[in-house]
Amino acid sequence: MTDKNTADTLSFVEGIRKTNALEQEILKSVVGQDQVVKEMVIGMLAAGHILIEGVPGLGKTLLARTMAKAAGSSFNRIQFTPDLMPSDITGHSLFDMKENIFKIRRGPVFCHFLLADEINRAPAKTQAALLEAMQEQQVTIEGKTLPLVRPFQVMATQNPIEQEGTYSLPQAQTDRFMFKIFIDYPGSADEEKIVHTVTRSSIGDGLDCGTVTTILEPAEVLGLQQLLTGMTVDAKIVEYVVKITRTTRSWNGIDFGAGPRGAINLLRAARGSALVNARDYVTPDDVKSIALPVLRHRIKLSADMEIEGYTADQVLTEVLDSVEAPRL
Repeated sequence: MTDKNTADTLSFVEGIRKTNALEQEILKSVVGQDQVVKEMVIGMLAAGHILIEGVPGLGKTLLARTMAKAAGSSFNRIQFTPDLMPSDITGHSLFDMKENIFKIRRGPVFCHFLLADEINRAPAKTQAALLEAMQEQQVTIEGKTLPLVRPFQVMATQNPIEQEGTYSLPQAQTDRFMFKIFIDYPGSADEEKIVHTVTRSSIGDGLDCGTVTTILEPAEVLGLQQLLTGMTVDAKIVEYVVKITRTTRSWNGIDFGAGPRGAINLLRAARGSALVNARDYVTPDDVKSIALPVLRHRIKLSADMEIEGYTADQVLTEVLDSVEAPRL
């Protein structure tokens, strides 16, 4: 499909219809992960990068592929390994013997949706190759700056249980992700449906996203993202968002809390939540419903809290309960 860099103008009514259709189309292939799919769609609407954590075999790659196809966007996958080089992501220059000049060969980062599979298996130098792309929407190859196509979104996965041969993501990189999403085992009924579907209609053990219907075009994705910028946000909502993030910095049991980027992403995500919930204005419930995936990777629990078995989500829930929501 030819990429269009200009956003299609959409009304809120049309945006709500398109968003709902996209979510329902993804759920046809990704069974039993309704909340995960909702958060993925919100992340796309808010133009945020997403870190997905879950054990192998839960459909992380399927989710990314399905979302890209439903959104009518180009998709590339990079399998991160210890010997992966930064140029394997961004691209490199080649000398053309026929024309006697250097030419730039673009890497897989030049797409709309990039899946960085098992990102924590590559060393920090390679992980850092994504930083410029994620933050600046561009890459630099041999001193030449090349813009990425829009929309551009990185979806990275990591395995929480296998530590051998993995590298911790630097805080500077995790902070670039709008969301950290947990994907868990499906319920019994959903798992039966998955097993039945795969063994009935597919060869091998994988679900097929080939039957997914394309709902959007890249320009319409940009149009949806543009809709969020025109959404009504009361000043009290902004104050509420800032109070939540500032409270994480002084909360007993948190060594360091979320910075200003956390507050910015929380408000952006709340706008996406409002659109998914068929509204053109943000409520305190939008903020609370999306706060955990936005903030869980931006705080560091104290050693005592970790020893006692507390999780970031448990502590953040206490923070959210302590901050009074505004009355609008």
